[in-house]
Amino acid sequence: MICVSIGRGRHKHMIAEHRHLVEEGAELVELRLDYINGDVNLKRVIADRPCPVIITCRRERDGGKWTGDESTRITLLKMAIAEGVEYVDLEEDVAGDIPRFGQTRRIVSMHDFRQTPDDLPGVIRRLAAKEADIVKVATMANAPQDNLRMLRAVRDAGIPTVGMCMGDMGTPSRILAARFGSPFTYATFHHDRTMAPGQLSFPQMKEIYRYDKIDRQTEVFGVIADPIGHSHSPVIHNASFAEAGMNRVYVPFRVPKEDLEAFLDDAMELGVKGLSVTIPHKEAVISKLSKIDGAAKAIGAVNTIIYREGELVGYNTDYRAAMDGIDTVLGASGRKAPLAKKVALLLGAGGVAKAICFGLKRRGADVVIANRTFERAEDLAAQMQCRAIEWDRRHSVAPTLLVNCTPVGMHPNVNESPFEKHSLRPHTLVFDTVYNPEHTLLIKDALERNCRVITGVSMFIHQAALQFKHFTGVDAPMDAMRAALKEATAAVRVKA
Repeated sequence: MICVSIGRGRHKHMIAEHRHLVEEGAELVELRLDYINGDVNLKRVIADRPCPVIITCRRERDGGKWTGDESTRITLLKMAIAEGVEYVDLEEDVAGDIPRFGQTRRIVSMHDFRQTPDDLPGVIRRLAAKEADIVKVATMANAPQDNLRMLRAVRDAGIPTVGMCMGDMGTPSRILAARFGSPFTYATFHHDRTMAPGQLSFPQMKEIYRYDKIDRQTEVFGVIADPIGHSHSPVIHNASFAEAGMNRVYVPFRVPKEDLEAFLDDAMELGVKGLSVTIPHKEAVISKLSKIDGAAKAIGAVNTIIYREGELVGYNTDYRAAMDGIDTVLGASGRKAPLAKKVALLLGAGGVAKAICFGLKRRGADVVIANRTFERAEDLAAQMQCRAIEWDRRHSVAPTLLVNCTPVGMHPNVNESPFEKHSLRPHTLVFDTVYNPEHTLLIKDALERNCRVITGVSMFIHQAALQFKHFTGVDAPMDAMRAALKEATAAVRVKA
């Protein structure tokens, strides 16, 4: 179950949002009295309530907005109990001063905005001793391992416990709470109105992650990256699981470089069966794997990991996705090799560039690499036995195929291009791996110059479909993937 927190400055807005949420399927709502401006009329906000509520009035030191008299706050909480609300949230230091009464259930809570304490089981036992019906623990995640420690403590607690880690590193604990036995998790009314760091919105939890369908048997997949917030992989993979009717969830995991090995060791206990891998881990992850397929080994980059019989097996789906797109446009088949001895200019020298360079070399192309940091271009050229040039010389090349593997042109910097329009020759095949927006400035310029194009959406969907096949053993519902990505990227542009 998802508890949606409402914090509005006026009573009528809080009441209106409560009714709207119930119409949208909310089963439990937290009314944050500390957000109300001026005197709080408790009876007004709980009268004729359309679903059960948690009454909370949080002090500033606990992450709330209450600046009034403490005795007034305690009186409000006691009044809520006397009025028979379904739940009341009490901090540890006041829970002993507020007696149990009637049918109201007591949530005894603790918030730590600096860290996740070492002894979480001890914290839960301490809170439970305050006549708690439910324990709530919210702490700041400073490492990915904090999620597992929190969820393990929730699972092993002898009392119903809502445990979550705050911050973007703590997002997995919110999504996977039900899998570890939490009675509910928290979400906010709208993604622009978070009440705790890293909190997801009710629509995100309900529509993207399908939280109410997660149970102890749910298989977990995800993406590891740092940063993680830009990734649309959770949107398309969760849409695919929903379309296929699978009890699976795909979770964003923010994993800094120094925590990679520990995370991979912990992932199985979280229920992880497979992972997408992106910046900055595509190369570093290789040394942590038990097996790696031939293409990924030759490329030197992995973007997919499968947990199989205790082993970690690595693949690279970027390579196949990119080549499939190029072959489709060029009509390659059988012995036909339209790129043989043709010049391919590759902009960038990261993980995606490595995968595409490998594929182009296998097709006999004369690959030239340009990168802002020339040393990286030289390193990749030496590895793949091709040529490297200075970034400023990229326009001196007249390629048959131009591939952008840099983030230049990605939202929100949509008015930037990595290649000047007047240097694009008609009939050149221009491939931009940026997928948000689909029609980057480079793609628009290429179309105006009568070039053939491949967009990043094509590659992104195809590499995700190949990952889905590795994850599940069945073909991906690509139409569902495309629709989900289109909706997600449109929403990002509207928000900006």
